[in-house]
Formats: sequence, structure tokens, C-alpha cells
Amino acid sequence: MEVKNIVQIQNVTKKIGKRIIIDDLTFDVHSGEVFGFLGPNGAGKTTTIKMLLGLMSITKGKMYIDGLNVNKDFEKAIAKVGGIIENPDLYKYLTGYQNLVHFWRMYPNIKKEHIDEVIKIVGLEKRIHDKIKTYSLGMRQRLGVAQALLHSPKLLVLDEPTNGLDPAGIHELRNQLRTLAREENVAVIVSSHLLSEMELMCDRVGILQNGKLIRIQDMKEMLEDETDSVIALDVKPLEKAKVYLESISSKYKPEIIEEEIEIKENIENVPELVEKLVGQGIKIYGVRKVQQSLEKKFLEMTGGSGIA
Repeated sequence: MEVKNIVQIQNVTKKIGKRIIIDDLTFDVHSGEVFGFLGPNGAGKTTTIKMLLGLMSITKGKMYIDGLNVNKDFEKAIAKVGGIIENPDLYKYLTGYQNLVHFWRMYPNIKKEHIDEVIKIVGLEKRIHDKIKTYSLGMRQRLGVAQALLHSPKLLVLDEPTNGLDPAGIHELRNQLRTLAREENVAVIVSSHLLSEMELMCDRVGILQNGKLIRIQDMKEMLEDETDSVIALDVKPLEKAKVYLESISSKYKPEIIEEEIEIKENIENVPELVEKLVGQGIKIYGVRKVQQSLEKKFLEMTGGSGIA
């Protein structure tokens, strides 16, 4: 499928009074990808989403949805968007299907058969004629996604979509969003505080701090990065090895974690390092690369600030 920029944010600034909330923000979101939006409390994630959806004015800069300027062509641009803010609003006394019919009536020029198509996409065929009050929270989230897809949007925006979900529900939603992006070529923006889930769900993440974009991280590149990896050394004696490592390189910053020493080093340099340790009479029982998590990367980049 064709990959194109569905969202384009160009040099966007938001001021409230003299305070700068968003500072010269620029990034794109592609069709067929799940893009995670992360940041500490007050970083500006919600403000950015509100500007993109036309719920807040832009002080400076431009935002485009599928090539349409959000300011100049708002109605046409927002027609390309489906969204859920936390939990979807549904009529609990109606069935899932009746809820979708209700929302379908709001859209012009959409065939009723499309309802069955979105039901299949979210995997609710077996329970769609049951009343919403019998649904689990995960099933309601699925139905909310079906509702958001009724008009075949180019962009799906989900703000804290895993709130209140149990592990099984989170797993279902994660798989659903990845399938949706891959098979339907929809661009998905997810804002969440669950870093471990964002790592599994997203293709890329954008990290915002104090209104500025400090990094866009490709998840695949992060997992495959061989430079300055975290290396765990199972060695004895631990203290002797730690002191020696501190003496030969300031970049190692060795830490003793669960009876191993962790250091930062390029994976290519590990064999030479092992030879040096052995030469000092230090016994090597094992060497492994520690998987760098998104959480660790985030904390390094934001100085330990919490997620909103």
C-alpha cells in the first residue's frame, strides 16, 4: 500500500497569554503506522491533539490532515478523522449493532453494508447483537473503534485508549490497532502513559517535553541499535570488576544490578573488553545484551519526569 503523510504539523506554536505551551512543533504521521505520543505531565500532548482536532486555536504554524489545512478547510479535514477520548460514549440499553446504526445515520453517503465491514474489522461478529450493558470494557473499546471507523477515516486518534482495561483487553486493543494500521492503511495516533504497551503497540513514538519535540524514536531501530548497548556481565569478584571498569573508561558507568554489572558499550567492543577483564584475574561466567526498553529511553531523555 502507498505510504503518505496523513498528518503534517509544521512549526506549530501555541501561546496562552505570554506562556508558550507548544514551541515550534514539527512532525509527520504516515498512513499505515501507529504513532505514539508521549510526554511528562504538562508537556503539551493534549494541547497538540486539541489543536489537530480543531478544539483549540493555533497561535502560529500549520496543521494538515490528509493534505487539508485544519484552519482553512476544517470541515473537510475533520471528516477524515475518527477518534476516541478515553472510553467511548455508548447507549448501554441498545445492542452493539443498534449503536452503530445510530451513528451511521449521522453520516451521509455511507452504505449500510459498511456497518458489517467495521464489525468484522474489530472482531465483534459474535456479540454485536448483545446489549452494551453485557459487554466487557475491552469489547466497548472495540465497538468504539468500530464507531470511529464508520466513515472510513484516514486518521484514528485515541487518547488513553487502554484506561480501565485489564491485561487481556489491552492485548486485544493492541493487536486490533496494529492490524487496522497494517491492513486498512489507517494512520493511528495514540496518547498513553503505559510505556510498556506503547513499546509493543507503536511503530514510532514522538516524545514531547516542555512543549518541544525532543525526539522521534523508531521502535524497530531502537531494538536493533548496536551502538552503546547496555551490556550485563556475570563476573566474579563483582567489586573488583566494577573498580577496574571505572578506571578504564568514564563512559561505562558500571552498576551492580542483581549480581551482574551493567555497562554501556558498543557490542563490537565486548570481546576485547572480556580479554581485559580476564587479564585482571576476573572470572567471566556470562555476557548478554540488555534489551533497552522505551521506559529507560524515555527516562533518560526527560530526566526522569513522569508521564501524563
